[in-house]
Amino acid sequence: MSTTIKIKNILPEDFIKLDFSKVFILDLREEDEALISGIRGAVNIPFPKLADHLNEIPKNTPVYVFCRVGGWSQEVTEMLTERGYDAYNLLGGFNAYKDYLANAAPITVDAKDLKCPGPIVKVADVIRNLVDGQKVYVEATEDAFASDIAVWCQQTGNHLEKLEVKPNVIEAIIEKRAKPPASVTELPNGKTFVVFSGDLDKTIAAFIMANGAAAMGREVTIFFTFWGLNILRRPKKVKTKKNLIERMFGLMMPRGTKKLGLSRMNMWGAGAKMIRAVMKSKGVFSLEELIQNAIDHGVRLVACQMSMEIMGIKAEELIDGVELGGVATFLGSGEQSDMSLFI
Repeated sequence: MSTTIKIKNILPEDFIKLDFSKVFILDLREEDEALISGIRGAVNIPFPKLADHLNEIPKNTPVYVFCRVGGWSQEVTEMLTERGYDAYNLLGGFNAYKDYLANAAPITVDAKDLKCPGPIVKVADVIRNLVDGQKVYVEATEDAFASDIAVWCQQTGNHLEKLEVKPNVIEAIIEKRAKPPASVTELPNGKTFVVFSGDLDKTIAAFIMANGAAAMGREVTIFFTFWGLNILRRPKKVKTKKNLIERMFGLMMPRGTKKLGLSRMNMWGAGAKMIRAVMKSKGVFSLEELIQNAIDHGVRLVACQMSMEIMGIKAEELIDGVELGGVATFLGSGEQSDMSLFI
């Protein structure tokens, strides 16, 4: 007497809550369907070819199976369960999954009162953790957001479904998309900044652009040389062995970001304090917050070792997260970038 295998099913609303990095997702649709629209991370093995590729499905990982409408996936889930797999069938298949995402309420992102690059960074952080097809509803109050979010979507491949500028708020609805435009993937699109200046205003500008580029998913390298190295110095004195000239350089140069002055109207430090106060009152990230945000989002901070030796700055004096490099490091980064700026 045959025994009916009871298979495990999962609804689309529960499926999207899975950590896709910890499961195996099997797409049984034809190759052309999977290429046009699919689920990121899914392995496409068309149903007619499955028998020849069973060894590619791991037994020590939960397996989630889907097809177009759920017929084939139900059969395959039953077969895998019989063979000892921890298998689950996506009820209704890819069509049900797509319909659920299209009709689900967008996730709300409150970017009101944030200043550049804050709104874009916040949107990018939220969308990064969503599955393809999910949507976010964003409210922002900075005028520049209307232009920024349109360009960000265009360059990252996400879909800007709605953009409305109202008197007191800008509203946007963005759908996460799996595949960026071909123009984005075919050409180098990293960003490289050379920070030669140790001025507060120029440093703020560099990190605002770097954070914006990181939010767009770009590889970003900031190469610090000569006076720009002072930005990376720890604010507290670090005991190191130095000769007389190196000690003199260390005394004359600013130690860390809090000691940086403005390139214009510094007024013996009063100008820098005024700029910082205005930034705080306007809700703009401080330079220290911009630097930490850049590090947290993978921006590469490189200190020019040759310049460090000339100016008597030791590696122990630099903040955490900085690597040492030379001209080849800079040129290698520049060759992978479509934009290099000297600041």
